[in-house]
Amino acid sequence: MKLSDAIKQRIINLADSEDMSLHKLSLRAGIAYSTLNSFLNGKAKSPKIVTILHICEGVGIELKDFFDDDLFFEVEAEGEENHN
Repeated sequence: MKLSDAIKQRIINLADSEDMSLHKLSLRAGIAYSTLNSFLNGKAKSPKIVTILHICEGVGIELKDFFDDDLFFEVEAEGEENHN
C-alpha cells in the first residue's frame, strides 16, 4: 500500500471510530475542512506532519499512535528515487 493511501485510510478509520464526520474532525482538529478534503480526494499528495498531529489531537491520540496501526506495515513511498 502506498503511504498516502495508508494515511488516508487511517484518518477515515479514526473519524469512524469516534463516530464523527470528516467535517467535525476538521473542526475538532482545528484544520480547514478544505485541507482535509483535498488530501482525502487526492488533490493534495500528502499532509504535513503538523496536520496529522492536529488530527491526532482532534481524536485524542498521540502522534505515535497514529502510525501504530497495521495499515503502516510494509508501506511504499511514492515518487521516491533510490539514493544509494
